[in-house]
Amino acid sequence: MSQLAQQQCEACRADAPRVSDAELAELMTQIPDWTPQVRDGVLQLEREFRFKNFRLAWAFADKVAELAESEFHHPAILLEWGKVTVTWWTHAIGGLHRNDFIMAARTDQLLDE
Repeated sequence: MSQLAQQQCEACRADAPRVSDAELAELMTQIPDWTPQVRDGVLQLEREFRFKNFRLAWAFADKVAELAESEFHHPAILLEWGKVTVTWWTHAIGGLHRNDFIMAARTDQLLDE
């Protein structure tokens, strides 16, 4: 289990700080398969996961949904044939919080389950 995935998410309010540029650079080294994306002015983390068929992709999407619900922190999940795209960001602050990096690391771990 990665160090980042072991950390606890904290409750996030609208006045919570977004990650700084320095924090972003450091945290990205711990989740190298994720890509920072800006959509509608909002910085987000995104990763595409590939599978052999729809059923395996669907099963993975369900795992991500269960993880999200367990932390009450919900990503965008796009399920397609053989592919799941997961996008994490913190809606309350309109950007990235440390929680998003923790959840990305935990999402990576779901591949090994």
